[in-house]
Amino acid sequence: MRQQHQDNRLTPIERRASGALAAVFGLRMLGLFLIMPVIAIYGQKYPDYTPLLIGLAIGAYGLTQALLQIPLGMLSDRIGRRPVIVGGLLLFAVGSLVAATADTLVGVVVGRALQGTGAIAAAILALAADITRDSQRPKVMATIGMFIGLSFALALVLGPLLGAQIGLSGLFYFTAVSAVFGIVVLLLAVPKVAQKSARGDLIPLKSELGMLFKDRQLARLNFGVFVLHCVLTAFFVVVPLQLMRGGLAADDHAWLYLPTLIASFAFMIPMLIKAERQRQQPRFFRVAIALVLGAVAVIVFVPAHWTYLAIAVVLFFTGFNFLEATLPSSLTRFAPAGRKGSASGIYATFQFFGAFVGGAAGGSIYQHIGLIGVGIFCTVLLLCWFAISFGMQPPPQQQSVSYELPLLTATQADGLAEQLSAIDGVEEVRIVAAEKTVYLKVHKTNYNEADVRAQLAPYTA
Repeated sequence: MRQQHQDNRLTPIERRASGALAAVFGLRMLGLFLIMPVIAIYGQKYPDYTPLLIGLAIGAYGLTQALLQIPLGMLSDRIGRRPVIVGGLLLFAVGSLVAATADTLVGVVVGRALQGTGAIAAAILALAADITRDSQRPKVMATIGMFIGLSFALALVLGPLLGAQIGLSGLFYFTAVSAVFGIVVLLLAVPKVAQKSARGDLIPLKSELGMLFKDRQLARLNFGVFVLHCVLTAFFVVVPLQLMRGGLAADDHAWLYLPTLIASFAFMIPMLIKAERQRQQPRFFRVAIALVLGAVAVIVFVPAHWTYLAIAVVLFFTGFNFLEATLPSSLTRFAPAGRKGSASGIYATFQFFGAFVGGAAGGSIYQHIGLIGVGIFCTVLLLCWFAISFGMQPPPQQQSVSYELPLLTATQADGLAEQLSAIDGVEEVRIVAAEKTVYLKVHKTNYNEADVRAQLAPYTA
């Protein structure tokens, strides 16, 4: 019987797989983020330059990601994880080459949209789950999440440094090479495993999407991540230009981003710890939203100077990093048992669609109204989120546990579900007979694992 608590150490294969998959995911996200801090500056060299096209170039990947995130996750369950991941990285490389060779911003937008068609997040997470035991899966997912955050931080620093040396087209060539390197890492370093059956906590399931859209707590989180990434892409339409107006040359932007990012992490980590210990996530959500609002106010209403803008960047990324870390954590705890894959698919769709809307709307508004218009757009979105956050609840003190039951039959499922529901600490039960798996949501402190094992013993090998 496989479940989440077998031992507390990664095996050598699990360490190798988690590191390799985290590197593949991180390389891809680095390629997506790398141009964000510089395209508003270097994009002015194209003959068809407009702020709208800059915004589309920043956010175009989000539209194709949003459209394909769930379908490609489902496809990986049909044809395998590796073909979807390799195909997605190849599409990403092709999109990078299209953008690198484009002589117009329209061509760059097309390339960025092609980059986004490589929507491999669900397939990578599912492959990580296929390779690792349930007991070690949180560590592996945390490693992948850490690499995503690291890739974003590196992009803010490397984008201006590399852009000054190799230009915008060079950055796109760099991302194409990184995608190919990701394929090499996948094929050589990630162990091959026999694919498991579909798992509700891993892959989106079409039959569950409608029900999850109606969940009010999940809806607040989905709206929140939409606003967060909408404001992020709108932010990078204007901030690099403001930094230049404030007296900071383009190739010096990295030296502003590096210390401000470090400072933002120093402020954000205590917030994370206090929010979790005090179970005050909604209150700290509002604090973080207020910090992002403060950053918008400084950028829009304070005369452009690099010192004030540095303060704005610290405020922005303190709030952004807190929300970016807390939203998915809350999602996994609010998602019903065995439906985390579907809930995450919806969440990712909102996230990437927000990135597209923010880039497109931010560029259009900046072109027709100017900086104040972008500020009003971001402020209205953030105030709506701030108001909606008053309906949020602290995430439940629960954890997800799954068990494989090879001897379970469909006729036994209802009776077993009733027996498990009566055990102390078991808050929610979902049995998927086709997968021969039971998903439980259990209370962290009073979960009686021995009683659960006793009830499941007749259905295990």
